[in-house]
Amino acid sequence: SREAVKMAAVRAEPLQLLLKAPSKDVVRHLCRECFSSAAPNSSLLVDNAVTSLSITSEEAQQLICSLHCFTRRVVFQGLTSAEEIFPLFPDNFHQNLKNLLTKIILENVASWRSEALANHISLPRLIDMDWRVDIKTSSDNINRMAVPTCLLQMKIQDDATICQNKPTISTVSLELSKEKLDTMLDGLGRIRDQLSAVANK
Repeated sequence: SREAVKMAAVRAEPLQLLLKAPSKDVVRHLCRECFSSAAPNSSLLVDNAVTSLSITSEEAQQLICSLHCFTRRVVFQGLTSAEEIFPLFPDNFHQNLKNLLTKIILENVASWRSEALANHISLPRLIDMDWRVDIKTSSDNINRMAVPTCLLQMKIQDDATICQNKPTISTVSLELSKEKLDTMLDGLGRIRDQLSAVANK
């Protein structure tokens, strides 16, 4: 959602501290280290960032948390191309650093995804749902008719581990025709039957 992207962009601001890095290898090393779930609480990682970037401990902490959140959001949202990652950066973000970070992330995203699955980073959770039936007027050159549609709104909660245990909630809205709803309900019915079968074993 736009709200989620905006939040990610705001958190990306501390990443510009990486402009102080003496080499691309330093940036690459920090990116790899900061994906770990232990990174935000690692004093060793803070000390390394302070030394390699010549920044304060507070700045290092902000950078590590930002890099941690950013890399995990990329993995969590299943982003696999530069075009998908670029919108997560603020509009005024340093272009060369943006390109470098995106390149490093894409180099590591496959292994990070495997690590995330191994550590059971959860997928988005449905926490609430609302719906209503609406009538749309469909017209063509011959007939004018009322078409019923279902407006479905779902509230989705992100994994709390993505950013300092502060899960974000986004809203997804769908408009479904009767045919689309029938297809969806048929699929959900099959899922329910399979879950029941597994539960009864």
